Amino acid sequence: MVTYRIEMNNISKSFGGVQALKRVTFKVNPGEIMALVGENGAGKSTLMKILSGAYTKDEGEILIDGRPVEINSPQKGRNIGINIIYQELTIVPDLTVAENIFLGNLPVRNGIIQWSKLNQKAEELIQSIGFSLNPKTIAGNLSVAHQQVVEICKALSHDARVLILDEPTAVLAPREVKTLFEILKNLKKKGVSIIYISHRLEEVLEIADQITVLKDGEVTGTGTPKEMGKDNIINLMIGRRITDMYPQRDIPTGEEIFKIENLNNDKVENVSFTVKAGEVFGIAGLVGSGRTEIAKAIFGVDPVQTGIIYLDNQQLKNKSPKEAVSKGIGMVPENRKEEGVILDMTVRENITITNLKNLSRLGFIKNKEEEDFCQQLVEKLRVKAATIDVPVNSLSGGNQQKVSLAKWFGINLKLIILDEPTRGIDVGAKVEVYKLINELARQGLGVIMISSEMMEIIGMCDRAAVMHRGKMIGVLENDELTEENIMRLATGEEKNNEKK
Repeated sequence: MVTYRIEMNNISKSFGGVQALKRVTFKVNPGEIMALVGENGAGKSTLMKILSGAYTKDEGEILIDGRPVEINSPQKGRNIGINIIYQELTIVPDLTVAENIFLGNLPVRNGIIQWSKLNQKAEELIQSIGFSLNPKTIAGNLSVAHQQVVEICKALSHDARVLILDEPTAVLAPREVKTLFEILKNLKKKGVSIIYISHRLEEVLEIADQITVLKDGEVTGTGTPKEMGKDNIINLMIGRRITDMYPQRDIPTGEEIFKIENLNNDKVENVSFTVKAGEVFGIAGLVGSGRTEIAKAIFGVDPVQTGIIYLDNQQLKNKSPKEAVSKGIGMVPENRKEEGVILDMTVRENITITNLKNLSRLGFIKNKEEEDFCQQLVEKLRVKAATIDVPVNSLSGGNQQKVSLAKWFGINLKLIILDEPTRGIDVGAKVEVYKLINELARQGLGVIMISSEMMEIIGMCDRAAVMHRGKMIGVLENDELTEENIMRLATGEEKNNEKK
């Protein structure tokens, strides 16, 4: 008889009359990587929060190594070896790397923290997973990618028998993903059971031993990557097949609408490119290459030391986002939850925040016009929300992203910058976002799209620039726009060849 590391039988959970899980059965073997996939709202997070003790189940049973357990708190979960790394990082920014890793478990002697031992243990753990970080570094000063590394180390600092990873590669460069996969394979050899949650199906098919698909709170399929296949997984996730992830690019481009010449600041060097009306212009590159820094400089978040920005042949200063918006530039930022939407505000308030001038009179919002304006956009963008007056934090990631996009519809924009517009959202929501991007281009806007997913750049963009260490190495178009060419430029290989 097989003894599973994790056995969840007939798990159900409801929230306020909404059935989130319906008699779900989910099993993982010791030393197995089980991928858990499904659209936003399918029940993945709810199931994992029940397993880790953050939620209590309404019915069903949980067995760990064949023994029934009641996991009624996250601490109880950790005590029996279940560790979870959430997609939203829980880094304490003012503490060091070492303090974050061993938070709640600091080495103490006679009431005094043993700093030397703490830093040594942290450094050994970091090195054991193939990274090099100074354990004394303040965590808030790290890149998002390195903060993710700290989160992984924090989970591994406990005696983990089960490690749950929620979108662990969302902020990692390809070479860092490769390192993470080596780490997971080593943990698997040691008998650790790993539950891997990701919307990146290519990664799932590469790393997983088994894949379980959830849809609307129910299991729709389980099998090996070979048995499942990408098309079948998508069908099980959304109930229909997607034969073409990317909409047809049949939009004619117009005149040049945007240009930057020799843009420089302390993060990027001599960046120059143009964007035409109706064009989707991509910016690719590895994490830390300067992609987001270009966007922030254009939008007025970061200062421009030298260089010229033109919009409709007029030179812009863009010393603040407010000034950029007033000139016709919008931006959907990389960090959706901190910069793209205001989570505690309603869908209505988030969507109309950029258009209040046109929806107000004598300083008072015209409620009926605001409601009609918002309702039209919600329907146009197919935002799934009970009403326009629910808080945005009650929506799934994909619908939060649609709200972040919606606030730029209906106002007089000429250029929109989209920084990782599909990060952390499921495959069905991605397709809808791609259609919205095409709609913006069809309206005659210039679109700058930044993405770490090469296939997204290839599938959506007319042309794409590739960044490496703060410099724009080249611009690819038409048949040149391939994974091989993007990676060659992103790793600086072309630059190195020119030196030889």
